[in-house]
Amino acid sequence: MYYEDTDAGGVVYYANYLRFFERARTEWLRAMGCEQGTLLRDSGVAFVARSAEIEYLKPAKLDDELNISSGIESVGRAQVVFAQRAASAGEVIVEARMRIASFDPIRGKAVAMPKEIYEKFKALL
Repeated sequence: MYYEDTDAGGVVYYANYLRFFERARTEWLRAMGCEQGTLLRDSGVAFVARSAEIEYLKPAKLDDELNISSGIESVGRAQVVFAQRAASAGEVIVEARMRIASFDPIRGKAVAMPKEIYEKFKALL
């Protein structure tokens, strides 16, 4: 972990895990061939956080190396639920369940995700 990620006591600030999980989901989507900017431009769809459940099991500290994992727990036409974990030295320190909605930012409401992405998500269950 970097100094900028920690609080005055050298412990990773709790809200930073949301950033780490967001980055991991973004990279996961890229690995699937889904660039979020392209999705927005071509389909008018963005993925946005709808809810988060997080369990902080143990703190990470300055200079700890974190491994973030992401997997799909469930998928619907307009949302996907990710199970995510942060681990340090092989030990899970934070677990999260992130509900991500497929969203039309112009209309301001949830919409069905493009079929090809939905099918990719379903195949991973």
